Amino acid sequence: MPSGTESGGPGKKSGAKSAKALKAAKKKSGGDKPRGAKPPRQIPWLTIGAVVAVVALITVLAVNLYPKYQATEAAAEYQPSAETPDPSDKIDGVEKIDYPAGIHVQPTQRVAYDKTPPFGGPHDGTWATCTGTVYEQAIRTENAVHSLEHGAVWIAYNPDTVSGDALETLEDKVDGETYMMLSPYPGLDTPVALQSWGHQLKVDSVDDERIDQFITALRLNQNTYPEVGASCSSIPGSGFDPENPPAFDPAAPGPDAVPMDGGNIAPDPSEIGGAPAGGAVPPAGQLPPEVPQAPAGQ
Repeated sequence: MPSGTESGGPGKKSGAKSAKALKAAKKKSGGDKPRGAKPPRQIPWLTIGAVVAVVALITVLAVNLYPKYQATEAAAEYQPSAETPDPSDKIDGVEKIDYPAGIHVQPTQRVAYDKTPPFGGPHDGTWATCTGTVYEQAIRTENAVHSLEHGAVWIAYNPDTVSGDALETLEDKVDGETYMMLSPYPGLDTPVALQSWGHQLKVDSVDDERIDQFITALRLNQNTYPEVGASCSSIPGSGFDPENPPAFDPAAPGPDAVPMDGGNIAPDPSEIGGAPAGGAVPPAGQLPPEVPQAPAGQ
């Protein structure tokens, strides 16, 4: 007769198989994990990278633009007004001379200027283009002075002492700014010299705050220059090509040079104060319309 052990054997084997099958099913279905468990959180690296990039951009803009904003705010007090028609009086180091206007010389003539660079006196009948123009080469002085008569500010620099980042600083002040021009001036006795009609300021550093003050006070300040409303644009065929301007002459003017009082040259009455014929005088600081005009005396 079979023993009890033998008779219970098949049942035990069946139970063991069921237990193994249950464990296998749990492993396959992840049944060992508690119900409702959340998957591990993914780190949003893309979002973090975008935020870091935006913060870096804001920082760069702040570092570069805030000093310019401060300089603009600081120069604002030098805007001309009825109470202060010539704010350059508040700028230390500005030299002022009252020059007669409208005295024109021929393209082949030199002027025996009393200042270097000159900032008034006889000049060529054609002005140098001053529409935010950056000249890589030195330009003829007699043309540059005529631009001052139109209300422009001319920044000259010594190419032996100003280059690289310093030159870029000056270019940023001029490039694209109407009634401004920049050019090298060989032999200049200071790194930078600023000229407007009858006004000059010489500085030793391109970072001197007086540069912005001078520009604010005198660029298109109708109280300080003779030919209010005149253009700064070049006129095709006028004798001054901004792409190939008349060259600077470093030699001293000869005995036949025109004196500062113009000698026997009669002033052009159309350039002695007021706006050109048919043009309205703009309010102080406002750009006059850039209407092409024939160069005076031609």
